[in-house]
Parts: sequence; structure tokens; C-alpha cells
Amino acid sequence: MSDLPSSSGLPELDGPGLLHLYREMYLIRRVEELAAKAYTMRKILGFCHLYIGQESVAVGAAAATMDDYWITAYREHGHAMAKGMGAREMMAELFGKATGCVGGLGGSMHLFDKSVNFMGGYGIVGGHVPLANGVGWAIQHRDEGKVAVCFFGDGAANQGAFFEALCLAQLWKLPCVFICENNAYAMGTSIERASYLTDMSLRAQGVGMTREAFEGFDVDVVRERVGRAARYAREGHGPVLLEIQTYRYRGHSMSDPAKYRPEGELDEVREHSDCLMRTAQKLMDEHGYTEAALDALRGEVDAEAKDAYDFAESSPLPTTDRLYDYVYAPSTQE
Repeated sequence: MSDLPSSSGLPELDGPGLLHLYREMYLIRRVEELAAKAYTMRKILGFCHLYIGQESVAVGAAAATMDDYWITAYREHGHAMAKGMGAREMMAELFGKATGCVGGLGGSMHLFDKSVNFMGGYGIVGGHVPLANGVGWAIQHRDEGKVAVCFFGDGAANQGAFFEALCLAQLWKLPCVFICENNAYAMGTSIERASYLTDMSLRAQGVGMTREAFEGFDVDVVRERVGRAARYAREGHGPVLLEIQTYRYRGHSMSDPAKYRPEGELDEVREHSDCLMRTAQKLMDEHGYTEAALDALRGEVDAEAKDAYDFAESSPLPTTDRLYDYVYAPSTQE
């Protein structure tokens, strides 16, 4: 049984509110599609993990916790943008340019923006989950009234650091919301082949933590359910573990052709569960928007995504005098 409140306390989404969330999701998808193009042209190097298909999770969660702290793993492009990072700064970082969010020093797996309380993406699977406890501890002792939202994948839910983090978060009643984005595959291994439990929220029972599992293809549902968890944690009841069932359309990374999926599985998800399709249909059926109005909005977003790509491409590379920034502490010797 879940102890979560029956309502998030958030105002009901009206047409303009839902349209804004649709715009955010569409922008993330278009930017990610352009990132894929840039990677094939070797304008983006190293690892690159795309968020295409999961946009409703980040955007819905942001609609409920925009003023809170976020920390996430390496599939974080969508998280960073949903939390408020500009498309230009995000894309420029992927290109390794000086105008990127961390000056081109982090790249795809290490986005960070303190100005919007986006506390970073991290490359070690499950290694960032204990860091969310540190953020939650700071919130608690500063009496900030915020929560620490931590995203990770289903594969990370099998890591030792994940279990240790849950134990301490529950012991100290930290204001943390742990969100497992279960996209069905940890790299190329399906969840059924990696874990006896396929509902990752059940991991919470081992430490007595409140938990919930639900599908994340409807951005309005994600907003409300994450809002309930955030309210519970914010009111001092302790942490929550959510499993949000989603699906990634691309491989684990750009080097993964994703041939391990059963034939037709991706097409089935695209046809029946795509978050953009669902939201567009709701906007037309329930709020009176026309296909022409949505096409006009998509045209604006296409231009914004192209602007981010062009900005990243034309930006300068970091200069060599920054090579050792954040590697060594400043010398105190004369």
C-alpha cells in the first residue's frame, strides 16, 4: 500500500499549460534528433545517450518539481532541458564547445547547471544515487522546503550503491524522490533477464520506504504522480521510490544498433504509447487545438532546435589555458 497523498496539490492543467509541456517534449526530441545527426558526422565525440521516447518523464517531473534539485545519470540531455537549461548551452556542451553549460569540459555525460538546480549527470551506473542523499541532507538541515529528485535507470536499481542510498535515505527521512526510469533494457539486457523483480519500486519494501509504480507515457499523469511523491517528501514524511515505466526509441548509446529487441516491439510502442502523439491528441480532443495550430508550434520549435545546432557548430572550442581547470586545486605557494 502507498502512503502517498491522494492529490499533488498542483493546479489542474489547462489547455495552455498542457501545450507548454507538449512544446517542451517536442523541443527535447528535435534537439536529440539533431544530436544524433551531429554524432554520425563526428561533430559530437565520445559517448552519447539519447532520451528519445522518454520525454514525458522529464517534462512531467519538471512540471511538478521545477524549483527543486535534480541529479541524474548519463542519459540526461532531456532532464537538463526540462529543468531549464537552454537548448543552445546543452547542444554546445555536446559539441565540446566553450559556450556549453560547463565550458565544453564535460560533454554529453556531464551536463551541469547550478542556476536551475540541475546538479549534474554522472557516468557511473548507480554511483550518483548516494549523492542525492547528500543533496537531501543539505535541504533538510537548511530547512529549505525543497526535495532532491534523483533519476536512474532500471539497470542501476541492481547496483549496491543504490541499495545503500535507499537505506540511509529512509533512516534519516531525507526529502528525496528516487525515480527509476524503467525503459525495459539495461544496455542490451531486458529487465526480465536481469532481475526476478520487474517492478523496481518493490526495492523500496526492503527498507520500509513508500513506493509507487506507473506508466509514464502521459505527461499529465507523470506531473501529478511525481507531484504527490514530492509533496509527501516535502512535508517531512521521508523519501519515495517511484518506478516510471517508459521506453527508449534508440539504442543504449549511439554505438548500439538495438538489435536485441523483439521484432515489432518498437513499432508497437510508437503506435500506441508515444508521448508526443498522446499529448497532441489530448490537446485536440479536450482543449480544442487544431492540427494547424500544433503544426505552427512545431515549426517554431524546429527553428529553435536548428538554432541550437547552428550555435553549437559555430561556437569556439575551449582554449588550452582551461585544460587543468577543476583538476588541481589552485597553488598557494609563491
